[in-house]
Amino acid sequence: MKLKRSERIVVMTEYLLNNPNKLIPLTYFVSKFNQAKSSISEDIHIIKNGFKEENIGEVRTLAGVSGGVIFTPTLVEEDTKVILNEFIDKINDGSRLLAGGYIFMSDIIGNPSLMNKLGRVIATVYKNKEIDAVVTVATKGIPVAYAIASILNKPVITIRRDNKVTEGTTVAINYVSGSTKKIETMILSKRSLETHSKVLLVDDFMRGGGVLTGMESLMNEFDVTVVGKVIITQCYDSPREHEDDYLYLSKIDNIDEFNGTFDVKLGNVIEKLRQVEKEDKINEQ
Repeated sequence: MKLKRSERIVVMTEYLLNNPNKLIPLTYFVSKFNQAKSSISEDIHIIKNGFKEENIGEVRTLAGVSGGVIFTPTLVEEDTKVILNEFIDKINDGSRLLAGGYIFMSDIIGNPSLMNKLGRVIATVYKNKEIDAVVTVATKGIPVAYAIASILNKPVITIRRDNKVTEGTTVAINYVSGSTKKIETMILSKRSLETHSKVLLVDDFMRGGGVLTGMESLMNEFDVTVVGKVIITQCYDSPREHEDDYLYLSKIDNIDEFNGTFDVKLGNVIEKLRQVEKEDKINEQ
């Protein structure tokens, strides 16, 4: 039995939402619904207009033999601010302050709903970048890295601090921790990345910047290009906030360990998002 147009649109919408940034041939829907290509194109046009009106994301169609439809989830500035304010409200609790100026964030990072929202924020900022993989360091950077990668439809590469037999041949580098000033090690399987890949680096918390510097050094060993660097929360003494390809969602400042107080400020997300919107408008002209 053939589905009505309204029913087809519901099914197609669900499929697009579950397969972001994936090229789906129109022939897939033609075969699935046993409909003419022209009818499927009209369905997609309706979905495209609905997504645009409700700020759900962008639906693009590509012509040609290898063409199809691609859905890219996006966020407008207003929705982004709502998500970021929710995130900052959760951090802004004096009881989270730990010795050494660190902030307890395990419960926040372990919140799938919030991580998925932040992943969408970050993916929107980097939606126009060519990215082959999302690279993070075990263990706390993993949840948000997967949230970003699921939207970008790219693999996650996890750098470890100890060698595992299951990793096979590995590449290891030493780096100096920015906070402890101790020499530590990063290890990554040689099979993880192909030469000349383009990667997005992700970590949860940055104090002195040593981990991020170590990640960049390790990427140099693989001869890959770092197209962006993302930190969920940076501390007041982080040295990187003025770098063009560096994104941080929040910033901890004015830490008073004696009284258990600190300030949480919004990072540079809105500024970066406005740059992306400006680029989109230029490309549309």
